[in-house]
Order: sequence, then structure tokens, then C-alpha cells
Amino acid sequence: MKNVHTLFLLFALTLVAACQSDRRNAPRQEAQHLYARALESLDRDSASEGETLLRQAIRQGRREGDLHTVYLSQLRLAECLSWGDAAGALQMAREALQTYERRPDNARNYIIILDYIATYASQQAYNDDQPLDTALQYAHRAYRLAQEAADTLGHGLESQTLTTLANIHWAMEHYADALGYAREGARLATPDIRLGAQQVLARCLVSCDSLDEAERVYHEMDTGADLQAAYIVQSNLAKLALRRSDTEAAETAIDEAFGHAEDLYFQALGQKEAYYRTTLAHEQENERMRYQSRLHLIAMVASLVLLLLLAYIALRELRQRRRESLLHWREAEAQREKLRQRDATVAFLKDFILQRSEVVQKLNAGDDQHIALSDREWSEVERTLNAIDGDRFERLRDLHPELRDDDLRLCILTRLHLSNRAIGNVYGISISAVQHRKLKLKKETFSESDPDTTLEQVLERI
Repeated sequence: MKNVHTLFLLFALTLVAACQSDRRNAPRQEAQHLYARALESLDRDSASEGETLLRQAIRQGRREGDLHTVYLSQLRLAECLSWGDAAGALQMAREALQTYERRPDNARNYIIILDYIATYASQQAYNDDQPLDTALQYAHRAYRLAQEAADTLGHGLESQTLTTLANIHWAMEHYADALGYAREGARLATPDIRLGAQQVLARCLVSCDSLDEAERVYHEMDTGADLQAAYIVQSNLAKLALRRSDTEAAETAIDEAFGHAEDLYFQALGQKEAYYRTTLAHEQENERMRYQSRLHLIAMVASLVLLLLLAYIALRELRQRRRESLLHWREAEAQREKLRQRDATVAFLKDFILQRSEVVQKLNAGDDQHIALSDREWSEVERTLNAIDGDRFERLRDLHPELRDDDLRLCILTRLHLSNRAIGNVYGISISAVQHRKLKLKKETFSESDPDTTLEQVLERI
């Protein structure tokens, strides 16, 4: 038996050494793989997973000496950070520049990095109420390089850097200079960036009181299927009409803007549903791959056991452990199923109680009409929710005594799972205004800054 175990150990060590040798001889492209996975996660709007993978790609790229992937990952990470951390985005973009300058490989990427740094520097300067000189220096540097490379790279980058200069000068209230850069940027814009260049040009024209020309530019914009851009165009046309006191044109533009806003909202709902379907499919694929890996491992172990004639007693003990483990797993799974059934029953009873409430029925039957609730009705629905939710809103009042009645009522309507349209009918405001109030309440009262966390999830934690 001792000789058998010795032979098994030698065989296993040989197998591991062979695997390690194959791994050393394989091409080292793990950083590129991590970067590609990060882009896929960001495309699915999974921001936290994407940022994690980008940081891993940066570390792995440094180990592999793949500086190209490192600075691309740093630049994309800076873009992710720019939504909530302008200083962090600026620092990461500067690190991307340092990485690129260690081993320059693409003039186009060099210009893009400089342009991004100028943008993030202007964001930080605006947030800190500081001069925009640094941002302007990087923008001019990017513009000069884009001009020099226009013959080989085209005028797209030149237009992009001109637009950045226009934005910075506009922020400095140098409207005449901003307009000059914006005009040139729109003239040189390629189809993929023309819409953004036109938006900047129109804004500069408005600041210079060239309202007729600004209106013409807005009408020339081809937003296509971009609902957000269409909403911006119509809202700005409404503002121009109001400045001219043309109420009829303003009303028409406002109606179209709200129509685009509603379309954008429903499109976002569809994208969210598609995201969840894609995520579920991705998780199922990962589970299938993990299952296949386990099967391969079991097959390898079984082959080694057969080749090396391991003792029958050791094999029987191994099988006994597996049976015990399977029994424990089945018992735990049965217990989890009972808990899931109990939770489903409790949730059903809670919803049944709520739907029996006259106030809730009134809220659900509101359609597009204004819904008015008396103080007595508000108290009734709050008492009902406290009864079925374990005094959730009493705890909410104790934890946040600064909450106004309107804010608490918004929490109540959110807990009832009413749509933003229905909530808007209660307050007499638009869907976008409801979303803004929810976002403000989540950030300022509950100190929740994660964009992936909803107000409903915040309330569930209380």
C-alpha cells in the first residue's frame, strides 16, 4: 500500500508540473482578456463589476508588460469614475498619460487621453470653483496634435478637441471665443460626433444672443433614434420660444420634449429588462462551465484512482463522505425551499391586505387624473403598512426625524410599488420630477450614492 501511495504522489506531481509548463509556454494575454470582460460588463450597465475588472486588467497588464492594455484600462476607468468622482477621474487619466508616454504606440490614443484630461480637469475646476487654466493647457495641447495629425487621422479628433476648447471657454464665460471654436468644431465634425458638436455650437450661440441661428442649428440636428438627444433639442427649442415670448411654439416644443422623455423612460425600462435577461443567461453559462469543470475534475480523479489501484477502503470512505455531503446538501436545500415558500406566502398576504385597502384601490385606479388624499387617508395607509411591515415607517420617523411629511409620503407611495406616473398624479408633477425627488431623497436623507441602488431597496433595508 505504501508503494502504491508513493507512485500516486509521483504521478500527480508529474501531471501538475506538465500543466504548469504548458501554462508558462502559453501566450500571456490575460490582461487583454480582463479588459474585454470589463467592456462587456460596462455594456450591460454593471458598473461595479466593470470597474473591478478594469483594475484587475491594469494590475495584470503591468505584470505582463502590456502597457497598451494598461493605459486603455486606465482611460476607461477614468471615464467610469467621472460620473461621481471628478478628482479620481482626473488622477486616473493622468496615470494613463504617464503609462502611454513610457511606450507611445498610437498617436490617436495620445490625443484622446489629452482631451479626456482636459475634460476631467475642467470638471474638477468647476466643482472646486477653481481656475480652468490647467484644463485649457491640456485642451490646446490636444488640439495642436490633432491639427498636425489631421492628414493621417482625419478631422474627427480635431473637431473633438475644438469642441472641448469651446466648452472650457464657455465655462470661463468667454462666449465669443467659445463660439469661434464651436463653429470650427461643427464644421469639421464627422457624422459620429456631429450631434454633440452641434449641441455645443447652439449653446454658445444662445449665450451670444444669436437666437435665430441657434434655433436653426437645433432644427438641423439629426437625433435619429437617440431619444435623450431629441429631448434635449426640444427642451432647448422651448426655452428659445419662451425667450421670444412665443407661447404657442413653446407649448408645442414642451409637449414634444415630454413625449421624448416618456419614450426615453420606457426605453430605459426595456433596457433594464434586457439587462436582467442577459445577466441571467451569463450566470447560467458560468454555472454550466463550473459544472463542466467539476465533471472534468471528477473524471481525472477517477482515472487516477483506477490507474494507481488506490485502496478499496479509501475509495469507500470517499464515497461515504460524498453521500453524507449530498444528504446535508439536500437537507439544507429542503430547508431553503421551506423558507422561500414561507416568504412567498407572507408576501402574498401582505399584498392581499394592501389591495383590500380603499386608499390603495383609489391610488391604483387613478389613471392619469390627479389623486387627492386627505390626512385621514394618509394616516390609514401608513397604519396599514406599519401593521404588515413591522412598524417600518415608525422606525423611519425615529431614524430620520428631519423627514418632512411630503418625503415620508413619497416613501409610502414607493413602498406601495406605484409607478412614477401614478406618484406624479398624486403630487401633480411629471415623471422626471418624481425620479428627481426620489434621487434627491435617496442621496440627501439616506446617504445612498450608489447609482445601482434604488429608493425601494433603501426602504427595504430599514
